[in-house]
Amino acid sequence: PCRVFLRTILCLLSLLILPSSATKVCQAFPPLKRNSINMGTTFVNAATFPRGGGAAKISTTAPPPPLSSAISPALILKSFLKTIADARSHLAAAAAARAVSIFSMYPVDTIKTRMQMKQGDAFRLSGLYKGCAGSLIGQVPYGVLTFGSYEIYKQALLNKFPNTKPALIYALSAILGDVTGSGWLCPSEVMKQQLQAGLYPSMSEAIKGIWSKSGIAGFYQGFTGGLARDVPFRVAQLTTFEVTKSLYLKAKKGRTGDDTVALSAVEAAVCGAAAGSFSAAITNPLDRIKTLMMTDTTNAYGGSVVACASKILKDEGIGGLFAGVAPRVGYIAPSVCIFFVTYEFVQQKMQKKE
Repeated sequence: PCRVFLRTILCLLSLLILPSSATKVCQAFPPLKRNSINMGTTFVNAATFPRGGGAAKISTTAPPPPLSSAISPALILKSFLKTIADARSHLAAAAAARAVSIFSMYPVDTIKTRMQMKQGDAFRLSGLYKGCAGSLIGQVPYGVLTFGSYEIYKQALLNKFPNTKPALIYALSAILGDVTGSGWLCPSEVMKQQLQAGLYPSMSEAIKGIWSKSGIAGFYQGFTGGLARDVPFRVAQLTTFEVTKSLYLKAKKGRTGDDTVALSAVEAAVCGAAAGSFSAAITNPLDRIKTLMMTDTTNAYGGSVVACASKILKDEGIGGLFAGVAPRVGYIAPSVCIFFVTYEFVQQKMQKKE
């Protein structure tokens, strides 16, 4: 899994290192209005929500300066750090909101993991928060890493493919940002899920146990399963969000007769919750595969996505792929609402201090 991750990142970074004939970004971003949704920010905001959340909150950070044709790793890092610095207010509020939403809904995630592992009493109260600290350590920096890498990929792709529709560039950049962020997220996910499953009594024991059995590779157990879930989820989420938004705006225009209507932030949050819930449902089979791969300490599921899926179908039939779908879907909408309220609260507090 470690080699898979390194090869993936090297392939993605090759997009940035190859010379580009364009030296300026060919697609300028229009200024954002207070209550409007911009396609580019729609995609990047998906990264700031808890895994499986919806894209709803508006970011008013400006895009980083165009990447020149003479790109070096040092320049990439400098651009990444500048992106993070320019967006520090947004990212600070998003990090706080992400932490609150994850902590609030963590018991639901634990119940989902237990149901996917076919444990007898999935709703037992003991251990509902096991692994929560590790999840926060993984998820909060993941949001920053995904956001920063999204901007880098976006500018590089806009330079390299100036005639491509911006919506496709934004979607691809969001997916590449997810893949990059997964390198940080995967170890915390492995520890979290093994703790939720009761395989270890504490995080320190989980770290020692995983390391002693498999070394660093053990922390990337199920990495391919995570990618197999997250990339289709992101595609489904972004596509469904755009469809939901379009239908809602069409209905809103019909009621008001105003052709210039736009989504408010609250309306976008509702659309994001609906899109996230639908996407969570249709990707539940991949989520269960990922869970079983990350908690499989005896290689009972073959160590690959195909082998794991085959065993589930053989042992449990098609219904086995949808184990835990109710808590997975039920996790999304409350997470988005908690995130949105917390984000607004933190942003207002920060603005008063400034």
